[in-house]
Order: sequence, then C-alpha cells, then structure tokens
Amino acid sequence: MGVRESYLTKVEVQRLLGVTTFGIRRLARKYDNFPKPTERPHSPFDREEPEEVWSGTAVYSWAAETAELAHRGALLLRPVPEDPAPGRWIGHKDTLRGPAMDWHTALGVIRLVHSSDSQAATDVASAIAAAGNPDGVVTVCALYGDMGFGGPALVAADTSHPGIEYEASWGDVAAYVGQMLPWWPGLLRVASVIREWTPGARAAVVEIPANDREKTLRRAAANEVFDVTSRAAATDMANSIRNDRIDHTTNDIETFCKEGYGKTPNQVVAGAVPDTSRHPLPCDGDHEARKTGWHKLALHTHPDAVAALEVAATREPNLLPFGTVTQIPVQSGAISDRWTHRLTMCDPTAAHAVLAQDDKAEAFFIDPLTDMPVLRTPRDDGKQVWRFYAPLSLPAGGAELASVVLHHTLWVLTSDGHVHPAPCTPTEHLWWGHGGGDRPSEAAAVVDQLLDGLGATVDLRKHWDAPKGLTALFNEEHKRGAELTRATLLHARMTPPRTR
Repeated sequence: MGVRESYLTKVEVQRLLGVTTFGIRRLARKYDNFPKPTERPHSPFDREEPEEVWSGTAVYSWAAETAELAHRGALLLRPVPEDPAPGRWIGHKDTLRGPAMDWHTALGVIRLVHSSDSQAATDVASAIAAAGNPDGVVTVCALYGDMGFGGPALVAADTSHPGIEYEASWGDVAAYVGQMLPWWPGLLRVASVIREWTPGARAAVVEIPANDREKTLRRAAANEVFDVTSRAAATDMANSIRNDRIDHTTNDIETFCKEGYGKTPNQVVAGAVPDTSRHPLPCDGDHEARKTGWHKLALHTHPDAVAALEVAATREPNLLPFGTVTQIPVQSGAISDRWTHRLTMCDPTAAHAVLAQDDKAEAFFIDPLTDMPVLRTPRDDGKQVWRFYAPLSLPAGGAELASVVLHHTLWVLTSDGHVHPAPCTPTEHLWWGHGGGDRPSEAAAVVDQLLDGLGATVDLRKHWDAPKGLTALFNEEHKRGAELTRATLLHARMTPPRTR
C-alpha cells in the first residue's frame, strides 16, 4: 500500500492551520518550504476549470515540522519528547480493516491496525470519527508493507483529520508506547493468531496456511484417478511451494525484526513464527520422473489435471513437455497452411484446456509428428487464430534443416518435406528484426543447433553465444514470409558481421 493522496482547498488549508487568506500568504513568504499549490487530478467529466489545491499530506506534515504550527500538524510527525511517559496496552479491537490493538500513550490512544491494505488507516480513522470516537483514539496506524527506520513502515491518519494520511515511524510509536511492538509477517497475519497476543508473550508457532496453488496440487496428488508418478509430481511441487512460503516468512522476520541501524535497535518483535518442525518437505525429486508425471497429467481429461497443470505452467514450465505458447492468424496460402493440413482433430486434454485459457475454442487438434496440442479460436475481432505450444524438439528421421521461413513465427522446412514451428523453450519467443522486445540471438541459437542436428532439444540458456553472423542475419528486418535457405544460414553462421 502507499499513502493515500488527498487535496485541500484554500479554505480547508486555512481551517487546518487556523489562519486567514492573508495568513497563508504570510506563511508562503516566511517559509521557503511551505507547500506550493497544485491542481487536483483532472477528470474528463469535469466541466469547470481545475481548482487550485494543496496536497493534504504535504501541508499536514509541514505543519508538524514547523514550530509555529506543530500543534496543528500530524500527531506522529511532531517532535517526540525525550522521555515520554510509558504507555500501556489496552487490548485488541476488531476494525473494518482487520484486527488492531490499542495503546494508551501520552498522545492519547494509538490504534495500530495490522493490515497493509490501501487506505486502511483512513478508513478506520473515518469510522472512529463517524462513531463519535468512544475510545478516545487520536491516531490510527496501518502497515505500509515495507521496511522503515526503526521497524516496519507505517501509514497514519489522525482522527481529527481522518482523510489525510502520512508516513509515520515505527520507532516513534514504540517510544510513545514504551516497549517493543509486535509485528506479524503477511502469511501469519491472521486475526485469530493476532488476538492471542499479550505483552510479554512469546512468539506463537503457527503453521503457514496453504495457498490456492498448494491446495490445487494437494487435491491432484490425492486423486487416485491419476497414476503414482503424476501424483508424486504434484506432491513434489506442492511441497516446494510450502517450503518457499516458510522460507519467505522466515526471511521477512529476519528483515523486519533485525537489530536496526546504528546504535538504535528496531523496536519490533515477531508476534508469530512459522512452524518449521517438518521443514523442509521433500521436493526436487528425480527431474525425469517429475517430467513423466506432468506429461501424463497433461494428457488427462480430469478437471484436477487442468487445475494442476495451470499451476505448473506458471511455476515450473520446464517440467512440461511443451515449448512456448504461440499464436498465429488463420491465413490461407501462408506457410502455416502446410503445417495445419496435417493436424489431427481430437478431443481436448488438460494441455488443450490450459492452452485455451478463458477463450472458447472452436476445435482441438494434435500435431501427429510432434504431439503438440493445437486449437483454433476466434479473436476479439472475430478473426480466427491458431494457438499452439511450440515443440521442444523436432523428429529427425535422418532429415536435415532445409530452410526457415519468417511468418508470424519461425518455421522450419526439412529436407524430407515437412514443415514445423521451430522448437523453443517455454519461457522464450522467437522473432527477428526489432522483434517487439524479443532478441534475435534466440532465433539464431535455435537455428544454429538445428543446423547441426534436426532432432536437437534446443537450449537457450546461452543464446547470447549464438554465432554472431546468424544473430546479425536475424537482426535484419525481413519481409513477412521471407525464406532463408540452408546455404544462406550456413554462410551467415561462418561469416562474422562486417563493421561499417
């Protein structure tokens, strides 16, 4: 979250600072750092000229740091007394933005909301003011979601001006409270856990809750319709997700509860820590066995297989038997026609369902030579497109690369008369020329490997090392449908680019 931007009119600035129009002019002349007016963000529906306004955060913060007007500025930005009277914990409070705790301090009651939602401080402070403030809360603090000096960064909103948020220091709040304040990492920021805390309590040991992705994989792993290899693959990935979440939470605690900067330790203590009694869970099993398990899930038709494959496609796509997702228009007479004519219509598998995403596919196919799933679907404008996974490798069968054609993607023509989408790894994309952000070295690396062996499983981890001549060739702007023969490609590969 961040500090909510608010704007004050001239009249509102006068009320905030307790001055007249002349008083604003006097302050602007007296203080070089007095906030300058700005314009409220203009809406196209506004018919009137933009009104001159001031940033509420800037004016309120400036006042707190200016001796003449500190009593009218942000409470937690005013100078902190050297030795404030120690505060005391009042108890827990439920708010519209989650659990909070109240502390009675020399300033009044400070309510700390354990939420990093946007506008949490303003929303809670506004609700308190609207209810008549029966608890005497003077300011509401919520988590900024980042690290600040002295502890987690805070956003505050005073109940006297709940619409104005500003950044506050955890260390300053702790100084008013008179003790270290508890903080819960995001994955353990659970209302029932927070409510159990009392001053002096040891950090609760709490099991990290499973997220939706882990639950999806656990469900697939428990489904006996799948074979043992597939279930083991799903379990392995679920375990890795849980391990990552525990490690992430542990690292957060080390970061936010560390000793601090210089001689001043952070005034923060963890309210809860993750249960690590079974950590880490076994994962990273045999790579080939996991790939086999995911391949079988990709061929399944059960909804649990679809859901699990969606997780794997974003988390560990290198375990799946497909390359990058590619989409081309249905275009009669194009090189792609020679490929699509050999496709075999089929019933959809989990791989097809993930490929379709949320689109309504008209038909599903399989490439009989590479086993890659393919579908045909209309775009938003009604025109049809082919969407498919690029293969990871091509069938060799004694043939060799005869040429490549550049048409929406890279096409490989073989010496035995076949046409294939060029193989590509799951997270890359093949293009040429400017490429809209894609790199010609990737296409050059693929072609370089296929020239040496048509059945090569392409590796793009070192695509920058592709032959410079090939990279230069693919860096050129070619007409759509241009064909580069084997002779042209071999010549480019052995010829370094000329300096001009």
